[in-house]
Amino acid sequence: MNLLVSSQENLINFWESDAWGFITIIAVLVCSLIVANVLKKSVKFLEKSLIPTSVLGGMILLIISFVYTVIKGQNPDGTWENIFNLDFFGGNGLRALYIIAYHGLAIGFIASTFKPQTGKFNRKRTAEVFNTGVTTVATYLLQGVLGMGITILLGTFVMKDLFKASGLILPFGYGQGTGQALNWGTAWENRTQAPIFEGGANFGLTVAALGFLSASIGGVIHLNIMKKKGRLKHINVESTAVDASQILAKNETPFVESIDKMSIQLGFVFGTYVIAYVLMWALSKAIPSMTPTIYGFNFLFGVLGAVLVKNILKGLKKCGAVKKEYINGFLMDRICGFAFDLMIVAGFAAIELQLLVDYWHVLLIMGVVGAVSTYFYNSFVAKKLFPSYADEQFMAMYGMLTGTASTGMMLLREVDDGTSLSQENLVYQNLPAIVFGFPIMLLAAIAPEKPLEVCLILLGFFVVLNIILFRSFIFKRKKK
Repeated sequence: MNLLVSSQENLINFWESDAWGFITIIAVLVCSLIVANVLKKSVKFLEKSLIPTSVLGGMILLIISFVYTVIKGQNPDGTWENIFNLDFFGGNGLRALYIIAYHGLAIGFIASTFKPQTGKFNRKRTAEVFNTGVTTVATYLLQGVLGMGITILLGTFVMKDLFKASGLILPFGYGQGTGQALNWGTAWENRTQAPIFEGGANFGLTVAALGFLSASIGGVIHLNIMKKKGRLKHINVESTAVDASQILAKNETPFVESIDKMSIQLGFVFGTYVIAYVLMWALSKAIPSMTPTIYGFNFLFGVLGAVLVKNILKGLKKCGAVKKEYINGFLMDRICGFAFDLMIVAGFAAIELQLLVDYWHVLLIMGVVGAVSTYFYNSFVAKKLFPSYADEQFMAMYGMLTGTASTGMMLLREVDDGTSLSQENLVYQNLPAIVFGFPIMLLAAIAPEKPLEVCLILLGFFVVLNIILFRSFIFKRKKK
């Protein structure tokens, strides 16, 4: 009898909203990308701008959501209605948007890690890749020091209730994108002990949104500077042709067989993500106090899982157990792009502007300081360390360090004539960036209790990394 009752409880009516909510959410997100793409192609101002399609799509949904909230007004209990919490979206679509933004980052990183990486580097190229990775982390640190400096000062002298560690969201939102900004904002909002960051998730998503806008504005400014100086070699030319070797490499499984090739790629990506989840679950059981921090590293565990699976496949191929190449770089690129697009548009759509009234001036100051400091620091580094392709390196790094790697690639296409090495630098810099950047994640876990100490540590680390970065200028060898 109990078994029968249990079975009945699990029944679902497919005409009810909770059976369709997630589908309608995904449909709206993807359709917003299509609408944004049409607008970019048909509106001259948008066509000339460097606003990514995913950002434009997210902004459209954010405006619609905000207008709906304003029209509905505040409820008697002080809460606000959100369009994504309508029955049409399953009654709790806002939560679904958070989940999509959270997982999109890790799925994109896993697919990116699976892409075959070929080519050997000489000493000079190895140094350039290493310097790119160090520049990435040094910019994180610069953003973190400035962001925390702003919130510590405001929290001490102006806004006594301000969460002083909130400035550390700046490198997560600008440097690492929507997923990480949401991760840490949510973790600080869900703390079980004071201080607690009320509205942390929204704060993080908004900082990430400001980062994408900064990428567009800074990119346009730099393009105009290049145009006036006559250095613009290539602009706004989209490649429509794809070489066959880019789609199907030698010795790969065919596209048409008993299982679709995309299904195989998705199997590797999501299978790897489950491995990452098991690792996070086991580690959180061993160290319960670190659970929020551990799950905030979902993208890192995903990368580690992908590296593990790649090496297993390589070993199986060496011993003859596997005859064919199962990983397809072209399709992994598509999965990566889709995951990042969905993450960005979901992150924008999930922002509740009405909850940020108390923080708007903090966000404005942080946004401007983050954009300006990232622009000038990366411009200086590119000129000093990458003189033969400084403009291309700057565009790629500035785009990545205010948005995501895909934003960096988008800005790079505006100036790259196909001869620069910046795209390669962006791909291979991940390893040194993860190695040097990992301590920042650990410091973020203790930042709420010791914001000033963490800010000073970040400053010291920034100085050290710049010594490493400019080592060839600081420790010049005397010519014999």
